[in-house]
Amino acid sequence: MGFSTDAIHAGQHPDLVTGAVITPIYQTSTYAQEELGKNKGYEYGRTHNLTRQSLETNIAALEKGKYGIAFSSGLAATHALMSLVKAGDHIIVTNNVYGGTFRLFELIMKDYGLEYSWVDTTDLNNIKKAIKKNTKLVYLESPTNPMLNLTDLEGASKICKENNLLSIVDNTFMSPYFQNPLTLGCDIVLHSTTKYINGHSDVIGGIIVTSNDKVHERIRYVQNAVGAVPSPFDCWLIIRSTKTLAVRMERHDHNAVKFAEYLVESEIAAKVYYPGLPNHPQHELAKKQMRGFGGMISADFGNVDKAKKLLKNVKVFTLGESLGGVESLISHPASMTHASVPKEEREKMGLTDSLVRFSVGIEDIEDLIEDVNSALR
Repeated sequence: MGFSTDAIHAGQHPDLVTGAVITPIYQTSTYAQEELGKNKGYEYGRTHNLTRQSLETNIAALEKGKYGIAFSSGLAATHALMSLVKAGDHIIVTNNVYGGTFRLFELIMKDYGLEYSWVDTTDLNNIKKAIKKNTKLVYLESPTNPMLNLTDLEGASKICKENNLLSIVDNTFMSPYFQNPLTLGCDIVLHSTTKYINGHSDVIGGIIVTSNDKVHERIRYVQNAVGAVPSPFDCWLIIRSTKTLAVRMERHDHNAVKFAEYLVESEIAAKVYYPGLPNHPQHELAKKQMRGFGGMISADFGNVDKAKKLLKNVKVFTLGESLGGVESLISHPASMTHASVPKEEREKMGLTDSLVRFSVGIEDIEDLIEDVNSALR
């Protein structure tokens, strides 16, 4: 089936009792047992929930994977992935990842005996050089947050297979509509479903998708054992949202391309970071492994005062955390999403105090452009 057809129908069937077209919210903590040791396949709400199961099946289909395992947040899903390793193991990580991922790995998981190497994975040779005898995972983010750097996912997955390593890709920025890492050879895909997949800024959630049976068995066990599961209502909201994922992503992409071109042509920003621009150093790779360029743009305005003026005065853009909603958001990564990353490390990546990140929504593009013009005036 095509993407939009799967988005609307995969994992969703009319209710057997009433014929309701929309998947019900199974708001229950437990299930009636027919007799001792006999049930209808459902025992307890943390372990089984039909609404969550529908969501997991739906997103797995969109990511071209066999299994989806949903969590209460993207970071809960990321934390669950660390159950694939043990104390003394080594993980290679893209150096410019979401700040929450950095905080989890560097400030929490290292205390449990895990070792991390932060690597510029835009150069595949850096991955090869970082591999050690105790390396088990390669954790990639492409495009990265907020510098929009890309990793050659097919090339990285080949390196992982040659070295018996599992490859993980945070695909949040692209959504399954624009990129499918599993089809490029990667083993595991991660999403913060809070972002584009839900797209309405009203849910916190995460999901892992894989076709690897052993990975699925382990992560499914952890999902139940740790219990960081999303509520049935949150699952229902996300299922509602995946139905429009294709049309939303098309509009995000259209607006972002126009907005990035405006930032460049107007010369109001010193640097503009967006894979859809021909001058992006990995524009050709973006065209090869992605079906669109997404709605995320970062721009360095050259000095902090100019950036602050913009952040303070916008009216259509909303200053706030997060991304991927239908409404346009603007943020200051250095003091918001990436505040936990040391300043010297941020600056090595180009993440300066004058960098602003735009999550371009689906409003009228003319209003978004005028909003920035007006704010700077």
